Amino acid sequence: MTTAEISHEEIRPPQPPGPVKWLRDNLFNGIGNTLITVILFPLILYIIINGILWVLFYADWTPVTQFPLLYAVGQYPRDQLWRIGVSLSFILFLTGASWGHWGGLLKSMSVGAMIFFGVLAALPVVHPELTVGMRLYLASNIIWIYLGYLLGKQKFIKVKHILIGWVIAPILTLVLISGFENNAALPKVVTTLWGGLLVTFLLAVGGILLSFPIGVLLALGRRSSLPVVSAFSTIFIEGVRGVPLITILFMFSVIMALFLPSDTRIDRLLRALMALTVFSAAYTAENVRGGLQAIPPGQVEAAKALGMSGWKTMLFIVLPQAIRLVIPTIVGQFISLFKDTTLVVIVGINDFLGIGRSIINSDPAFVQLQFEVYIFIAVVYWIFSYLMSLASRRLEHALGVVSKL
Repeated sequence: MTTAEISHEEIRPPQPPGPVKWLRDNLFNGIGNTLITVILFPLILYIIINGILWVLFYADWTPVTQFPLLYAVGQYPRDQLWRIGVSLSFILFLTGASWGHWGGLLKSMSVGAMIFFGVLAALPVVHPELTVGMRLYLASNIIWIYLGYLLGKQKFIKVKHILIGWVIAPILTLVLISGFENNAALPKVVTTLWGGLLVTFLLAVGGILLSFPIGVLLALGRRSSLPVVSAFSTIFIEGVRGVPLITILFMFSVIMALFLPSDTRIDRLLRALMALTVFSAAYTAENVRGGLQAIPPGQVEAAKALGMSGWKTMLFIVLPQAIRLVIPTIVGQFISLFKDTTLVVIVGINDFLGIGRSIINSDPAFVQLQFEVYIFIAVVYWIFSYLMSLASRRLEHALGVVSKL
């Protein structure tokens, strides 16, 4: 057949795949796959339908819906909640400013937060803790995010301005939430009153921010040519990775006090944070070390040939590429750290899981509803873990680690 004989229909581009083609290619593309689909589809459909019916009509969510603030902040004084509100609004404002300056993933995070607070503010329910003032505050966070977005788009706002804001944010949060002794305007709130998601986020975010730089330093130390530095880093990493996290938590919570002067007391929340940081830093160090070993030696030799010193080569050539390669592993470690914060309940800290257990034990009627409470807690942890995983995939795609999401 000659070129002139080829019809117009034959040279048309193929039609984009539709739902029928997707089903054929993914669920019915062979005898085995078809049998699995036919067997599992009714079972999955049955589980989904009955799960939805149970959630909407049969489950009793009283232990969850009756104490929303307890799950959020524990026993933090209700007349001082404005301090947590100011801290949250400032963080959301910075998120909006980051969205306006960089866009991308931050846009999705900001829009998602705006939808979340909008839904909470407009919930058509009557609850003693969901007052008009609380609804107005929740709705105001949408405005703060949008104001941050408008500010971030301004040309006079530089990267350093936003980064300075993010450095100030955790310091401001701790100062506001903790307060000061003998201060009428900002009275001190002891950490024994902190709880719920407040403690979970403080431990998780604090552990991530502190363990990452320590882990990088340990990874570099393990590869150091100095025997003392290399030996110390290796012993630290292998020693910490060789014991379970609960052991380290008990060591910092109980045993560490035996080595301190009798009049010295370290806050129990700080001790838990130290334990989580030490544990996570050891695993982060091994992840980063794997990335360092993946960098071809030729790049180091090329940097030396250009006259770059050893620390400049590591800081500007090797380390950025190594961290870029191990982003999925590092984020996986951070997700694990976020979930490991539940172990602090064993040392007497009322995190999100601890508050749920306290509510169950507070009323004999709630003991029969513990399944609903634990399902709620599991869903909350899954949502935040999934968001961290989604952010990781977006970051990998932006940096070219993967070709598609």
